Amino acid sequence: MNRDFNAWLSGFRDSIADYGYYIDFEKVHRNVESVKIELNILNSLIGSKNIEEDFENLLKKYPEVLKCIPLLLAVRANEIYCQDKNGGYLYQFNGLSSNRDNYKYFMRETGLFDLLENHIVNNLVDYATGVETGLDSNGRKNRGGHLMEDLVESFIQKAGFIKDVNYFKEMYIHQITDKWNIDLSAISNKGKMEKRFDFVIKTPDMIYGIETNFYGSGGSKLNETARSYKTLAWETEEIDGFTFVWFTDGKGWTSARNNLEETFDVMQHIYNIKDLEDGVISEVFK
Repeated sequence: MNRDFNAWLSGFRDSIADYGYYIDFEKVHRNVESVKIELNILNSLIGSKNIEEDFENLLKKYPEVLKCIPLLLAVRANEIYCQDKNGGYLYQFNGLSSNRDNYKYFMRETGLFDLLENHIVNNLVDYATGVETGLDSNGRKNRGGHLMEDLVESFIQKAGFIKDVNYFKEMYIHQITDKWNIDLSAISNKGKMEKRFDFVIKTPDMIYGIETNFYGSGGSKLNETARSYKTLAWETEEIDGFTFVWFTDGKGWTSARNNLEETFDVMQHIYNIKDLEDGVISEVFK
């Protein structure tokens, strides 16, 4: 079947985001809850007229409040290194305040004392919830990758395939080789490289190794992906009983259309979301 690349590319989507893509609020609230007591203790410093002394007294009584301080700076770590004209220091935030003067210096120089004593915030629990929300937005890239996997899997299931019976998720080359006694050395550099496919579908006459991705924005990675998958398609042509299939989409491909077109021209089984909706899985995987 001859397909027109330009018509195929024109059907690529801007986004496949679902409602849970933007922020994982369950995770946000869980992370804040884990330090809620410590944050409420630190709330006692808001509006303090003698914040350094109050902070030192607070550390004497509740040294565990240290563990929530990195979050106030949008840092996920229990160690923070800082340096200035006075040198550098690695601060530990594990609840042990061995040198309270160092932590007072840290709070002053990072602006946290200013945040508290000048009443810039009214409640550190609310503030931390906002920080966690911002930090969680960084997870959208990973969630975006899983969105395409989930979408493809839903169409695999609609086509009647059953997980761990005739379709398998995240399967390595050696697992495919062991399960069906097929020689995949052509794509594993004779066993030296361990490739993992997002999905593997097994029909009576064929094993299909499937890759999925969605690119909402451009970048150098897209050209590299197109080239590597073109090579993979060539290599698998020499393997009896194995077919490589690639499901991809996203307007990000517009900036890398030339490399994608080169792959499209030599790869029989490259499909987008529109192809999925048109029933390509039932047509191809027989």
